[in-house]
Amino acid sequence: MQEITLRTDRRTQLVDITALVQEAVGPTNGAAAALVYVPHTTAAVTINEGADPAVARDLESALEKVVNDDWDWKHVEDPDGPNAPSHIRASLISSQILVPLNDGKLALGTWQGIFFCEFDGPRERKVYVTELR
Repeated sequence: MQEITLRTDRRTQLVDITALVQEAVGPTNGAAAALVYVPHTTAAVTINEGADPAVARDLESALEKVVNDDWDWKHVEDPDGPNAPSHIRASLISSQILVPLNDGKLALGTWQGIFFCEFDGPRERKVYVTELR
């Protein structure tokens, strides 16, 4: 397993980690896929368009509208306000993705990228990458 550490800058932020995941994969040694996993309850990982950064910003904005910060949340442990929306947004996306490998390269579509999804930042976060045989 390889560990990627990153720092986010905003409460809600999508960070393109495609190159970091590819670097973590390294030589395949016969691996068929890479499992990308986020060990946090207020963060996620997804695949989406990586060519235009506006797509990531649109997704950030949409998720903030779909799960509104101003609802009557019960989980309010954070002194800066409830982070329950962060938990919900993370659950809507996913804590993991599986990407096929082709000769050691991530088999992503032409426009696809892998994004770390921050919903309770800014913070330092981790992403785990494991090759599956």
